[in-house]
Amino acid sequence: MNAYDAVMQSYGRCCAVPEFFEEFYATFLTSSPKVRAKFATTDMPAQRLLLRQGILNLVMHARGMPDTKLQALAETHSRAQLNIEPELYGFWIEALMQTIKRHDGEFDSVINHQWRDVLEKSISIIRGGY
Repeated sequence: MNAYDAVMQSYGRCCAVPEFFEEFYATFLTSSPKVRAKFATTDMPAQRLLLRQGILNLVMHARGMPDTKLQALAETHSRAQLNIEPELYGFWIEALMQTIKRHDGEFDSVINHQWRDVLEKSISIIRGGY
């Protein structure tokens, strides 16, 4: 199985855990005061739904989907709109990896590496739109 399919299966296992997205945000929001401030007025149930689709878009891009959706995310997360500073994505990736590790029963060092490759490939597009 290739790395992208392995990541997609890992994500499927995580999505099967009802508290996965809530736990991600609990981890992410405690990672930095700057992160917490960005979400101070956010509708978190709606945000969790956006996250579910957003992660899928990251994985699908790494599997070969055009970067159209990532470019749209880059625009909304840019300095001119949500002003998500590029360094905050490091907190996001680490929170996601911690949450995946807790909820994917097949998580190991290989899947960790595969996830990180997929995330960096896609997140670099979003960071680039800042």
